[in-house]
Amino acid sequence: MNVIPCSFKPLKGLYDISGVEIGQHFYWQIGGLQIHAQVLITSWVVIAILLGSVITAVRNPQTIPAGGQNFFEYVLEFIRDLSKTQIGEEYGPWVPFIGTMFLFIFVSNWSGALLPWKIIKLPHGELAAPTNDINTTVALALPTSVAYFYAGLSKKGLGYFRKYIQPTPILLPINILEDFTKPLSLSFRLFGNILADELVVVVLVSLVPSIVPIPVMFLGLFTSGIQALIFATLAAAYIGESMEEHH
Repeated sequence: MNVIPCSFKPLKGLYDISGVEIGQHFYWQIGGLQIHAQVLITSWVVIAILLGSVITAVRNPQTIPAGGQNFFEYVLEFIRDLSKTQIGEEYGPWVPFIGTMFLFIFVSNWSGALLPWKIIKLPHGELAAPTNDINTTVALALPTSVAYFYAGLSKKGLGYFRKYIQPTPILLPINILEDFTKPLSLSFRLFGNILADELVVVVLVSLVPSIVPIPVMFLGLFTSGIQALIFATLAAAYIGESMEEHH
């Protein structure tokens, strides 16, 4: 009579582990859904900054760009060059996707260092950069994987799957595993670096609150920008790899 309950004990243990959380979090209860409010609030702020900046810069475009328009045209040219280098001559349709990823991650990372999130008090937890949360980085990595498969299938059709048995069918499990680990590496790399950067700054501010944290904060801004560039470059490289002809 006790066989069935006992057999479910390991599953119950796994379920309990899946509910473990690091730190405190602030949630909104909407219907039957529990929404992670901290990530949504900071993400909305980042999106508002991006939209506000673009609208302000290009609301009155000039033939000879200056000021904000000149800056955003430079950013667009940079993203085009990045996409063309990694994807190839068919990069055009992917510029909006790569640009969105790069700009959102870049502004999100910098917001963790430049915006005074800590002065906004919440009932539970505290605000931080959106990319400081694993949910955000996974949400950014999954569309990248969808884009990767879409690019390959749209160009090669079902012949896209031949790459899994090249150069030999023996590598089939490894090639499949490689595709599933790409979003994991993207999400955990970004999450780990941003979390570590913010933790280092917090620890140094608590130990030496006056001078020492300032160089570290500037270093954090640099590495945050590099992480956005790495994510966008890898996303473009994965898309270019899926569209590449294999012989």
